[in-house]
Amino acid sequence: MLKVAGLSKSFPTPEGMTKVIDGVDFAVPEGECYALLGPSGCGKTTTLRCVAGLEHADGGTIEIGGRAMSDPARGVFVAAHERPIGMVFQSYAIWPHLDVFENVAYPLRVQRPRLQKAEIQARVADALALVGMQAMAARSATRLSGGQQQRVALARALVRRPALLLLDEPLSNLDARLREQMRNELREMIHKVGVTALYVTHDQAEAFALAHRVAVMWHGRIVQEGEPRAIYRRPETPFVATFLGAANVLAARLETRCNATEGVLVLGGSATARLLVAVPQGCSPGDALELIVRPEDVEVLCAPPQDMHNVTPARIAWMSFQGSQCECGIDVGGAFVRAMVHSAQDMHEGAQVWLRLDPSRCILFSKEG
Repeated sequence: MLKVAGLSKSFPTPEGMTKVIDGVDFAVPEGECYALLGPSGCGKTTTLRCVAGLEHADGGTIEIGGRAMSDPARGVFVAAHERPIGMVFQSYAIWPHLDVFENVAYPLRVQRPRLQKAEIQARVADALALVGMQAMAARSATRLSGGQQQRVALARALVRRPALLLLDEPLSNLDARLREQMRNELREMIHKVGVTALYVTHDQAEAFALAHRVAVMWHGRIVQEGEPRAIYRRPETPFVATFLGAANVLAARLETRCNATEGVLVLGGSATARLLVAVPQGCSPGDALELIVRPEDVEVLCAPPQDMHNVTPARIAWMSFQGSQCECGIDVGGAFVRAMVHSAQDMHEGAQVWLRLDPSRCILFSKEG
């Protein structure tokens, strides 16, 4: 449904032209929700605005439903109002002088060819029913909560029955509790309608909950793309690993290679914290590496187990109570590891513990990444 190839865009700055999108390529099949995820300034919103026709790309092509929307090399540019899209902005862009019905009906009233009054009423009623706002059709926009405004904005985007739905951080203005609720509702609505969607966010939880596939952006490029579970578990760069949730990044040194695929690491310069892991090709004994492991993958034991394979002694440096769990900072021979333990476990600061790391959950990178 959506195909973006070689997309590039630069903006003028005091230092000259700065490239904010640098050769972005991705495709979104019909009925799939695709998320562009990354920190502020990575180019994700500019990419979405180029797809929407709100920005002119410098290069590359954009196709929706097989039709070229933007191709600067051939002089092709389809205006935003002529593209088969619906869009939900970060600010919602609800018109305060109109009631809920008229806010949703507006795209139908200005489109060409004009629709009959009965058709407009039927489409608006369907869109409002989809987002659970049919009882508030006559309510003034100034009397809507943040969550209700978000629903109205979504209904307005869907009322034209677009081929592609664009969402630019639509939940970022909501408080944490309402954001979680609306995230779940939005996922159900997108899947129920079956519309193809491009979702832009800096929030990992939103991207993982809503999207079939996620593209992580950094410095105007897509650095990794895949299903949420796959990119979380097998990040391809240290940036992706640390951006997608909490991660321990530990200095390590390859002590010995056991065979073609495995080797023994020493963590943090310690002589006791050793770990047998899969080692990338090209690594030699003595090489400096970075080991990345997520806090939930660190097992903390109160007593030494019978099987000491990949177990090392450690000490709890600090603990932070977080309800059902406690976050711990654990000193492993001078290297500090964050771990999550159940709050009912009998642990305290300064206690001797033992850490077990699952090699299949550990990821190694060279110092150069």
